[in-house]
Amino acid sequence: MTLRLEKITPDNVEAALKLGVRPEQEKNVEPVAVSLAEAYAWGETAWPRLMFDGDRLVGFLMAFLDIAWNPAKFPEDRRSGLWRLNIAADAQGRGYGRFAVGAVGEEIRRRGRDRLFTTWEPGDAGPGAFYLKLGFRTTGEMSGGQTVGVLDLAPVS
Repeated sequence: MTLRLEKITPDNVEAALKLGVRPEQEKNVEPVAVSLAEAYAWGETAWPRLMFDGDRLVGFLMAFLDIAWNPAKFPEDRRSGLWRLNIAADAQGRGYGRFAVGAVGEEIRRRGRDRLFTTWEPGDAGPGAFYLKLGFRTTGEMSGGQTVGVLDLAPVS
C-alpha cells in the first residue's frame, strides 16, 4: 500500500463526489457532497481530504479542528477530531479507515492537541466497534443522536 491524503481540487472533485460507501452504511455517514458543502461553510475549521492507495481513490475523510464544543456552557472546551469517514464500498476491510484515523491524529498533534474526538451512529449496524477497536472510549455525551468518542493521542516525541 502506498497511502496518501490529498486536498480536494478541481482535478479530483468529480471522483470525490462519486465515492460511495456500502448501501447499508449510507444511514451512518453523509455523502461526500454534503461534507464538501459543510467544509465550505465551516472554512478553516474543516479539513477535508481524499485518500489514495497509489492512483486509486479509496476514501474521504474530514476533520474538524479546534471548534468550541458547547460554547454556552464550556467556552474553553475546544475540540478537534474526525468529522466524516467514507471508505469506498469496494475498498473496505483493508486498513484504510485505520490509516485515516491515524492521519487525522497526526494533524491534530501537529496543531498542538492531544485528543481526537469523533461521533458515530449507535447500534450494531454502526461503526462503533471499529472506533472502540482503535482505542476510542465513549465520553458519555451524545451529539445529534450520535455517540461521542475520544482517543488520547500519544505525545509527539
